[in-house]
Amino acid sequence: MTDFSRREFLIHASSAAAAAALTVRAAAAQAPKPPAFRISLAQWSLHRELREKKIDHLDFAAVARKEFGIEAIEYVNSFFKERAKDAEYLGEMNRRAADLGVYQHLIMCDGEGRLGDPDAAKRTEAVENHYRWVEAAKRLGCASIRVNAASEGTFEEQMALAADGLRRLCEFADPHGLDVIVENHGGLSSRGDWLVGVMKRVEHRRCGTLPDFGNFYEYDRYQGVAEMMPYAKAVSAKSHDFDETGEETTKDYRRLMKIVTDAGYRSWVGIEYEGRRLPEREGIAATLRLLQRIRNEMDGVTQR
Repeated sequence: MTDFSRREFLIHASSAAAAAALTVRAAAAQAPKPPAFRISLAQWSLHRELREKKIDHLDFAAVARKEFGIEAIEYVNSFFKERAKDAEYLGEMNRRAADLGVYQHLIMCDGEGRLGDPDAAKRTEAVENHYRWVEAAKRLGCASIRVNAASEGTFEEQMALAADGLRRLCEFADPHGLDVIVENHGGLSSRGDWLVGVMKRVEHRRCGTLPDFGNFYEYDRYQGVAEMMPYAKAVSAKSHDFDETGEETTKDYRRLMKIVTDAGYRSWVGIEYEGRRLPEREGIAATLRLLQRIRNEMDGVTQR
């Protein structure tokens, strides 16, 4: 190659690279900005309708998508308790969700024993009782199962016992690609500082938290959410009641959602309506509107 042709080649190559870089930057500038967070629907929001047989468990995905336009759902194991190993039934859940374009995000697991039980045999039984839900969650394409960290004893004893059960469950869930996440759900688990201590003791990449806005009881909810967020793999936007302007009356939703997003969390926030004054579907709709309004404010979207 002559000196002239070499210089010419380098000039053209440099120009092409610059043009490609400009194209990439232009495409990035035009790409839609991801939302501050995404909204899912927890099945517990419809627990009365489900218990009263007004709707069937298999219809949950359709209600979420068709009535509320929600594209991700969070199951509660008690509504298909005997179906965890029923491949045909789980296949039907998959088919219905896929037909609707609904993502099955997680399974909330209750009634399977105390993962921090002081009796070693019972603790092992509780761990193994959750295996079927890990396997079911895998079949459904979920990211995680939500568990409870119930125990008994002193503050430190319960921390050690719960950490033992959780670590063993995480070791089972890891090869399945599933996370095991703990909700503040009564007892010491409703203390953010205690749950953080448990997370540190478990020290497993599959273990995380699910901060629930409503389950702190005598513990400051804002402090608790802030403490749990560094370990959060899901968030539960618990709601109870609303005023005439659409604001939640029992907690400061904007403050809570700011804590969530300030922690760098951008994933699913599950609507979990638990109020009594409004019917369940009205409560879900009110929670959805409030979360959408807060998200629009965060995203800088002009309201019409």
